[in-house]
Amino acid sequence: MVNKQTLNGEWTITSLGEREVSVTGMVPGMVHEALLQHDIIPDPFYQDQEQAQRWVGETDWRYERTFVVGETLLAHDCVLLRCHGLDTIATISINGREIGTTENMYRTYEFDVREVLHAGDNSISITFAAPMVYSRQQEAEHGVMPTWSVGDHRVDAGSYIRKEPSNFGWDWGPQLVTSGIWRDIELLAFNTGRIQDVQILQEHHDGTVDLTLVLQVERFHELPQRAEVRLKQGDETSFSLMIPIPEDGKATSTVHIAKPHLWWVNGMGEQPLYDLTITLKSVDDKPLDVVEKRIGLRTLRLDRHADEWGESFQFTCNGIPFFAKGANWIPGDVYVARMTREDYALPLRAAQEANMNMVRVWGGGIYESDDFYDLCDELGLAVWQDFMFACGTYPTTQEDFMANVRAEAEDNVRRLRHHASLALWCGNNELEMGLIAPHWTEHTMSWDDYGKLFDVLLAEVTAELSPETDYWPSSPHSPCGDRSDHINEDCGDGHLWAVWHGKQPFEWYRTMNSRFVSEFGFQSFPEPRTTNEFTKPEDRNLTSYVMEYHQRSPIGNATILHYMLDWFQMPTSFEMMSWLSQYLQAIGMKYAVEHWRRNMP
Repeated sequence: MVNKQTLNGEWTITSLGEREVSVTGMVPGMVHEALLQHDIIPDPFYQDQEQAQRWVGETDWRYERTFVVGETLLAHDCVLLRCHGLDTIATISINGREIGTTENMYRTYEFDVREVLHAGDNSISITFAAPMVYSRQQEAEHGVMPTWSVGDHRVDAGSYIRKEPSNFGWDWGPQLVTSGIWRDIELLAFNTGRIQDVQILQEHHDGTVDLTLVLQVERFHELPQRAEVRLKQGDETSFSLMIPIPEDGKATSTVHIAKPHLWWVNGMGEQPLYDLTITLKSVDDKPLDVVEKRIGLRTLRLDRHADEWGESFQFTCNGIPFFAKGANWIPGDVYVARMTREDYALPLRAAQEANMNMVRVWGGGIYESDDFYDLCDELGLAVWQDFMFACGTYPTTQEDFMANVRAEAEDNVRRLRHHASLALWCGNNELEMGLIAPHWTEHTMSWDDYGKLFDVLLAEVTAELSPETDYWPSSPHSPCGDRSDHINEDCGDGHLWAVWHGKQPFEWYRTMNSRFVSEFGFQSFPEPRTTNEFTKPEDRNLTSYVMEYHQRSPIGNATILHYMLDWFQMPTSFEMMSWLSQYLQAIGMKYAVEHWRRNMP
């Protein structure tokens, strides 16, 4: 069986800049978390203390630790270092020998380390280049790539580095540019062979399901191998079979399930899930590797058919259309590494209890953790999954960039495609809106340059690796008429922000009959207990420096006040203003939601 040795746990983190810092920190984790734990930096959320931490993103950092390797692990045919998430530009060394570099926080990297390890104590170091310095170097060499619509205090630095865009600031969050080992890191040792990939395809007809498994095995010897496949739901075994592995390592097998328990989105039925286990075995029946996945039997598609107005845009589950009710999902913590399953569960369960049935993973954050998608599977929340490109131009004419992005897309499509909740792949957030803006020119990114990534590359990857989930190039996007008409009510999806950004009255929502509204909204202040956590008493007024500093939308507080005075008298206290802003927000959302639900087909 595969031998796994985690390298998670306590590491030493050292600055390589002018400031001399050396602390311990936990992995998975980020530099900021360790500095906070040791009181090197103050709480970034309190008043304006975020500003005192900009130096962290301007500094190179080194993670180091020692670990013990036994003779048993070294006796395996293949020993790999697998890094599930390094943020971002990193150089990795073991026992003083460089073994590789990384340049994408979204990718899983593997390195053959069998020849650099020895029995006993070993050392590993991972050096992270300062993301701000790296980004400026790229801009100096290749030119500035414009961004837009991302709020106050954001730096235009993220186009050249495959790193969480909102880490550089957004109109809803702080600028806390960090580095670190943000997901698991481990040693893996294999004998004879290992499972490289498992693709699961479903064909539904007449209440039955044909389940096709496509396995890719890496063989280290020419010895015969086979895969044992089991599918169970609870204590009930649906099937068990053996699949011989051919010389090229690729094996395909189809199984008929006569009485499947179908998975449904929230509100349409239950969410039964099956446990699929694939065990690679040697000729003498010894287990070599195992892959476990939890799947749901269902179809979940985007239905686009011509109608009297243009083209429909509706999702179907098991062939039945459903009205999408949901919300956009941004990263749940500015330090994404510290999100736990419980942290994800609270808002996702609240969404389910609010009768939502869909969440959109917004393209300015991260491809979420397995916990997130597992919970969506359990709760019946369909997932609209953006690729991580948002509100900016990208260097799609650079071959290295495109190869890096292709590897990123393949990694994440393979990781997520089996989830019952996965409803849609979407290329980006709001790039097509930017294409028609004056700051985007042929010199920064043309429509042809845009199409290389979002019309071709990502479409190819999803069609090959995830053919049962539809691909949509951008949000918003309209396939009718001129592509620059990105809010066309006759087809496609729309981002409707004329209320918040344009100060249209709430009644404006009732004039909009979009086929699918993937973004809209209106701000409120947090409740007073939350505000009290990041302010002093003297900060608690609408126009204070601290309240304006925390409001990253350049029009934010003034816009809330504008609508409040339209609807109510001026509150007599800041606490009352906070509560009233939430009531105001509810009124605005009520206008929109009730109108679109009345238009439900």
